[in-house]
This record gives sequence, C-alpha cells and structure tokens, in this order.
Amino acid sequence: MKKKKDPIDEQVDKDPALDTEEAKQEADETKVEETKERKEKPGDPGESEEKAKASEEQQEAAEGEKEEPQPVEEDDEDLKTKYLRLAADFQNYKRRVEKEKNDIYAYANEKLMAELLNVIDNFERALAVESVDTGMKEGMEMIFKQLIDVLGSCGLEEIPAEGQDFDPNCHHAVQSESSDSHRSGQIIKVLQKGYTLNKKVIRPSMVIVAE
Repeated sequence: MKKKKDPIDEQVDKDPALDTEEAKQEADETKVEETKERKEKPGDPGESEEKAKASEEQQEAAEGEKEEPQPVEEDDEDLKTKYLRLAADFQNYKRRVEKEKNDIYAYANEKLMAELLNVIDNFERALAVESVDTGMKEGMEMIFKQLIDVLGSCGLEEIPAEGQDFDPNCHHAVQSESSDSHRSGQIIKVLQKGYTLNKKVIRPSMVIVAE
C-alpha cells in the first residue's frame, strides 16, 4: 500500500526555492550570533596590555612633540652666539691685516732712512765748519734743507733732546755730569741726534745727562 505524504513535505517537494530560502536565513542568523559572541567575548589580557602600552607611547610621543621647540630655541641661540663670535673674530682679523699693511707702507723705507741719517750727520758737520766761501756754504744749506724737507714728508722727525728730561725710550745716555744750570736727569748736551720714522724710533739720541 502506498504511504500518503505529509502536506508540508508535499509543499517542499512542490517548491524547492522555499527550502533554499530557509537555509539562507538560517546561515544569516548563525553569522549574526557569531558576531554578537565576538563582541561580547572579553579580550585577551595580553592584547589589552599591548594596547595600553601603545596608547602610553603615543601619549609620550605627543608630549615630546610639544616640548620639541625648546631645544630648537636653544640651538638657535647657540648658533647666534657662534655667529656673533665669528663676526667679531673676522673684524679683528681685518683690523690686524689693515694695521700690518699700513706698517709695511710706513716702515718699508726704514733701512734706507737709517742709512741716510749718516748723510745728514756729515752735512751738519760740514756746515758747522767755518768757511770763507759764503756762497758755497749757503748752497749747501739750501740742499740740506731740501733733503730734510723730503725726508720729513716721508715721516722722518728729529727727536727733541737738549734741555729735555731724559727718556730711556728715545734717549741714550753716554755719560752724566754735574751741572748748576740743569736739574738732575735733564739732558745737558746732544752728541748725536736721534730720529723717528712715523713715530717709531729708528735711532735714539746720544746725550749727556745732568747728575
């Protein structure tokens, strides 16, 4: 005898799409439940510690970024100080070079001037001698004056000595004498004139000083 089918089974047999739709609905409900379980499931302790540590590191990094401008300002101040120091050193260097250059120009003829001092001494000795020929003597005096003027324009100057107080920087005492008309330390007589070249002593005056 043939078994009679249940009406529901008959409906399933009749409509296969109904069976597929129910299976799909059951699968969706399963996924929702699994997702809900994951959300409700407490996290792993180690994972929480790592997250907390990462959060602290991020916070420290953010604080470090906030404090960063302070060392930058210190670096700027240090660079400014170094720049000012270098600028001052450079200015000192320029002044030193300029002075050396001026000294070269001022004293380039020092050796020549020192040699000409002997010529001046001989001129003065010759002019000190009495001469019958006054015309010749006047001519020599004119030449001597021209020579002194030219040397003076180059920076040569005679050192004041007679009647002055003795100065070891520009006078050389060869002897001392007692004198009623001079105070102690005063120059009585000049044996050889001294000269400076652009304020630099190139030959001191040889003098006799009162005791």
